[in-house]
Amino acid sequence: MKWGMDLVSFFAHLLRRLALLVAAALAGGALVRLSPGFTVDERSLDPLLSRQSAESIARDRAEFENLAVFYGRYFRKLARLDLGNSVSLGRPIQELLSERMPVTLKMASLGLAAGWGIGLLLAMGTGLRNPRAANAVGGLLSSSFLSAPEAVLALACAMAGIPAAWAVALVVFPRVYRFGRNLLARTLESPHVVAALARGLKPLRVMLWHVAPVAGPEMLALAGVSVSIAFGAAIPIEVVTDTPGIGQLAWQAALGRDLPLLVTLTLMVTAMIVAANTAADAAVHMTSAERK
Repeated sequence: MKWGMDLVSFFAHLLRRLALLVAAALAGGALVRLSPGFTVDERSLDPLLSRQSAESIARDRAEFENLAVFYGRYFRKLARLDLGNSVSLGRPIQELLSERMPVTLKMASLGLAAGWGIGLLLAMGTGLRNPRAANAVGGLLSSSFLSAPEAVLALACAMAGIPAAWAVALVVFPRVYRFGRNLLARTLESPHVVAALARGLKPLRVMLWHVAPVAGPEMLALAGVSVSIAFGAAIPIEVVTDTPGIGQLAWQAALGRDLPLLVTLTLMVTAMIVAANTAADAAVHMTSAERK
């Protein structure tokens, strides 16, 4: 009976996530279509533009006048795994994604790894090794980077000749550090941890065998959130550092009011974030079930 209830809950959760995907795509397209100046194309302002070219541009824009018709065509193509063509770049969207997605994935992955590594090391130092010094250093660094816009961090990395992945790491690090520090502080006050430290066990052993199993599920939940933070930060970072990834592509699509490309990017990024959060939720559920 319990297994059946868990299965029903899982499918209900999955349907809600799928509805979120569709809503994100619809909302993204509607915001672009209803924005001022959508019907104006910079190419039509060229005084040397021929009449035939101007009429072709007008026909391209007229295709997006009715959002309902556009969405109907778009989702029919999507059902056939056809993403269509980019209006502003004049290339198949699938080709653009295949070229740029690996760049963004690599940058986000390296940034996530570095941000988590720095955040967890400082959080562990706050709890077990010289807590006053670690807390002062970690608090100062996290506050500084937490208040700095992503574009400023990206500009600083570009001026210093540092890879753009470090800008992502500096965006992720403050969240991981603050959450990890507070979580470890609560866990270290647990009776079994206090008893282990009183028995003279080494701090590293206490962290691995007594603290990590308790704090692990909540840290897994943060992992899903940090993925969305990293991909959200990728757009301004790639634009400032001129990195040819998905973020830069989204910026170019927004400037060109490229509705098919923008809807596809919104749908894809939302799908990745939903997948990461769903995987984190499943890991938390499985870990909690094993502990019970």
